[in-house]
Amino acid sequence: MFVALWEFEVKPGSEEKFEKVYGAEGAWARLFARDAAHCGTRLVKDVERERVYLTLDFWETREAYEKFKKENAAEYARMDRECEGMTVRERLLCDCEVASRQNLSEM
Repeated sequence: MFVALWEFEVKPGSEEKFEKVYGAEGAWARLFARDAAHCGTRLVKDVERERVYLTLDFWETREAYEKFKKENAAEYARMDRECEGMTVRERLLCDCEVASRQNLSEM
């Protein structure tokens, strides 16, 4: 299983909106869910750094993720532009492989 791990620093006052858009039921997860290879999205909040969040987007394979991004590039870019106003910065921390095949519901 492949995971795209992103870090976001959210602008003050935008936390609630950010959590709705980037959460497991949010707009990004709904976009990704159009593809059967998407295995779920998790949003976690850093307890040490104020307004810092991580998103974990789970895919069957890296190839499936890259294919999805290519095939949905216009929609992906549109949503990315719409969400820019909520964050101070964002960065891809890593593209990862899950070491074991545990179920997301177990996490």
